[in-house]
Amino acid sequence: MAVNRVPVLKRCRSLGLDPIYLGIDKKSNRQLKRANRKVSEYGLQLREKQKAKFIYGVLEKPFHNYYLKADRMKGMTGENLMIILESRLDNVVFRLGLARTRKEARQIVDHKHVMVNGRQVNIPSYLVKAGDTIEIKEKCKGSQRYKDILEVTGGRLVPEWLDADQENLKGMVKELPNREAIDVPVDEMLIVELYSK
Repeated sequence: MAVNRVPVLKRCRSLGLDPIYLGIDKKSNRQLKRANRKVSEYGLQLREKQKAKFIYGVLEKPFHNYYLKADRMKGMTGENLMIILESRLDNVVFRLGLARTRKEARQIVDHKHVMVNGRQVNIPSYLVKAGDTIEIKEKCKGSQRYKDILEVTGGRLVPEWLDADQENLKGMVKELPNREAIDVPVDEMLIVELYSK
């Protein structure tokens, strides 16, 4: 499996992104030394795509497949793309507060700790649907890891399209999110322009 090993804060600086969107509370004190060059239109579009890929932890090929799927759906392609990315299982686990970061959520899903509608799912890219219930397996609930996670994520705001029960480590997808409910600083229209060239 391909893994991006670039330091997270360094990548955030280069993309002009606040690490809080990744679930990381650290701040970098370093300033990016960049000459005041004018960024081309293509450069802006590419940066938005890289930002979306980095936030959700998706590589190029699956990201392009999501774009093609969003293009075939009804409605605006850009909004559809963001909704697809937001409804990935690893992202939903992160949003419910069952993981500190999206990377940790991905690992939790990979390690077969997550059940969707009573069935074990270990595919981070699994797309949840409205009405799905997501919970941590019964035998994993008592572990120290989840107590530590809940200490950190206890005060985190859960989006209104999700219903979280953090005491019992479970949650439900009330409905798929609309674009207004997704608080990710990505201009999806630039991504659409990039792919439609």
